[in-house]
Amino acid sequence: MAMNMNMAGGAQGMMKGGSTLADGVDECILKNIGATKQLATIVQTSLGPNGMKKLIINHLGKTLVSSDCGTIARELEVVHPAAQMVSMAAAAQDSEVGDGTNLVVSFAGELLKLAEELLRTGLHTSEIVSGYELAYAKVVELLPTLEVARVEDVRDVAALAAAIEPVVAAKHEGVEKILSAKIAEACAAVMPHAPEAPSMRADQVRIAKLRGGDVAESTMMKGMIVMRPSETTVQMLPGRSKVAIFNCGLEMAQTETKGTVLIRTAEELMNYNKTEERALEQVVKEIAESGAKLVISGGSVSEMAQHFLEKYELMALKITSKWELRRLCGATGATALVRLGAPRAEEMGSISKATTKELGGRTVTVLEQLGDADSKIATVILRAATASLIDDLERAVDDGVHACRMLCKDNRLVAGGGACEMELSCKLHAMAEAATGMEQYALKAFADAFEVIPRALAETSGLDQTEVIAELRAAHKAGKADAGVDLRATLSGGGSDAPVRDLMAVKESALRLAVDAAVTGLRVD
Repeated sequence: MAMNMNMAGGAQGMMKGGSTLADGVDECILKNIGATKQLATIVQTSLGPNGMKKLIINHLGKTLVSSDCGTIARELEVVHPAAQMVSMAAAAQDSEVGDGTNLVVSFAGELLKLAEELLRTGLHTSEIVSGYELAYAKVVELLPTLEVARVEDVRDVAALAAAIEPVVAAKHEGVEKILSAKIAEACAAVMPHAPEAPSMRADQVRIAKLRGGDVAESTMMKGMIVMRPSETTVQMLPGRSKVAIFNCGLEMAQTETKGTVLIRTAEELMNYNKTEERALEQVVKEIAESGAKLVISGGSVSEMAQHFLEKYELMALKITSKWELRRLCGATGATALVRLGAPRAEEMGSISKATTKELGGRTVTVLEQLGDADSKIATVILRAATASLIDDLERAVDDGVHACRMLCKDNRLVAGGGACEMELSCKLHAMAEAATGMEQYALKAFADAFEVIPRALAETSGLDQTEVIAELRAAHKAGKADAGVDLRATLSGGGSDAPVRDLMAVKESALRLAVDAAVTGLRVD
């Protein structure tokens, strides 16, 4: 094998055909920085309530219009390894916290952009990395001191709505008051009662989208909504009822191979049909005798099965989505069966109530679960005129639900509107002035990187960036730690007189992921 290797080929001869090798500052590090900067430039203009939306046509030909950075980074399908690393950091922020994805990408891009300038002046990557890590350690120490308020009672709907309003406004400005109130009601409804600590899971709040109407018509309902009526005439189960869930259709199974049945007389034909009917009736009878009142099928429900379900007075629902079926299993405590027949007691679940209602001209089934806290479910019903708008509202609600979940874990709030970032910038500048080693340049660059947030907020709102940054610097040096970019005059909804607050948990997670992505990018040579 060694004899066949092209010794004159160098690194190219060592690797398989078509491979390429890039190394050094110019070939590798600066190109990685360039790709990440490009991604950050794309999403920066979507920051804040006045952020511009991006129109993306994905590989399936679906058109998306959104200002949500997590969605943009995911749908862009970034292939450059360095930019993909930042995109993955944004995806991690989206799944863990729900908000702050733009902060991750923008801050990581700015750190790498300033690192490029330091590299061109002669600093080594190890000195920049050392300075960045030192600065981040100081940020972790300073962040808890910037707390300005707390959500004392997370179960208080008004306080919860006020805390998540900026999160919703950043995704869809103008309807934040309506949506944040509905999100807070839904989240408060699924939290355990007072003696227990407030807690919730994001999948406990479902989102139902109904085309037509106005956003103001959006409502919240306790329970899970199935977007179709019952397959039988039984439209309501008033009390707690047992549920049987099948992952297959309610119909007679067909054989895998073809067969020929020879029928000689009319009597044989009648008996053949009756045998099939008796077999299906026996299955439905066994389900009814097991105590189940609601049968949920993951496939089709045949007309013959509907006849016998009617006969035994069972309510039946057809759900073709395996994800919805899985959520229903979690909500009811049932096990999805892959065979037709009577479920065992441990395989059945239960619901508090099942009703059929008409919402926005569409008949839906509401399954309420009011028992154990682990299986409580609430649904936010969104109304909007267009598909793209209702999808954008869904993303805003999803971020709001994640914010409520994080508030249950950490109820601390920091000043928003770029105020927290400017205060950290001022404190790090003071630390950099006192430093004596080569790290002081990286410390200054880290402090300057924080200014990307207020600068982007000013840019998207049509304000003078230089003037805004100068005013904020002066205010923070004068001791006004909560001074941020005032966007009230630029908002179509008029904004609110209440100060803008951001979640402490969002800042901590976003800065950690951004610094990790930037430092990892700089370590690759």
